[in-house]
Amino acid sequence: MSEFDDIRRHLPAALAAALAAGREILAVYASDFVVETKADDSPLTAADMRAHRVIRDALAPIGLPLLSEEGRQIPYSERCRWDRLWIVDPLDGTKEFVSRNGEFTVNIALVEGQRPLAGIIHEPVADRLYLGVRGQGAWRIDAVSQRLAGGRKAAQWEAAGVRLPLPRKSGRPFTVVGSRRHANAAMEDFVAGLRRQWDPLNVVAAGSALKFCRLAEGEADIYPRPAPTMEWDTAAGQGILEAVGGRVWIWDSERPLVYNRPDLVNPGFVALAPGVALTPSA
Repeated sequence: MSEFDDIRRHLPAALAAALAAGREILAVYASDFVVETKADDSPLTAADMRAHRVIRDALAPIGLPLLSEEGRQIPYSERCRWDRLWIVDPLDGTKEFVSRNGEFTVNIALVEGQRPLAGIIHEPVADRLYLGVRGQGAWRIDAVSQRLAGGRKAAQWEAAGVRLPLPRKSGRPFTVVGSRRHANAAMEDFVAGLRRQWDPLNVVAAGSALKFCRLAEGEADIYPRPAPTMEWDTAAGQGILEAVGGRVWIWDSERPLVYNRPDLVNPGFVALAPGVALTPSA
């Protein structure tokens, strides 16, 4: 069995799980939901927990361990024995969810040997899904709940989607995509260096893991993130971006971001679209 055939066995369940989680999230989104505060001062809603339970239960029959933002209290002494696992953010962009701007996602990554094998990002409000598989490429599926019949036709994902990246738009300037909420001096200095390398240069904001999707589909070129993130924020997006030939490097290095580490807090990183190279000045 090839590695792709091995991964393919798990994809329909993961796709169906992402779509089911999206439905749970939208049900809460349409209600007068309550926002709680977690120990780290980040927001928590019923949507986070409902999506977590749906994904956990859908993936359980596969028999792989699951590392999720809403089930993170697993000691490294146990996790270090996991060579293959799911890394999940049931609702990435809770602040976007609370502000009702639609830019939140469901993130599911299949990781082996600390590197993403596959990544799935579902954007419930847009009814769009991104999927990347190492060595095989990436796809975007629009109107995904219809095309995959709410998950019942998840095995037909290849026929339902379009290959990424999409053709580059004529006249599009070099584009930096960044967070709406985490700009800092390091980010400003980095963008200033990019302006010396590319002119014109456009800076756009996007929520949650959609920044990786913008790189993979050809809408943007670079995503610098000096501020901390968590493994579940990036694993699925890195899987999709690397599937189209992009890279995710640790800040000030050319070492890839890896997963299931003792400390689940990511270092700063730079995500690069295919073909994008940085000069030392940047």
